[in-house]
Amino acid sequence: MNKSKRPFTKSKRSFRRRLPPIQSGDRIDYRNMSLISRFISEQGKILSRRVNRVTLEQQRLITIAIKQARILSLLPFLNNQKQFER
Repeated sequence: MNKSKRPFTKSKRSFRRRLPPIQSGDRIDYRNMSLISRFISEQGKILSRRVNRVTLEQQRLITIAIKQARILSLLPFLNNQKQFER
């Protein structure tokens, strides 16, 4: 009946540090579509800062770049696929 498991010990997990989504050499610009498209959801919404794991300044620059790309019609404002599936 004596179990060898200790009831109140924490498991030793090794946590892998997540890489930042924006490297130091990346320029946050409306023309950099490969970078900008990582911060947009399937519906075309701008993802939040917690989801993106970016700093406040980076999030502001990303938001401005996405809005500029939308105005210049490089990105769609909405991405509703359900309308066209009829």
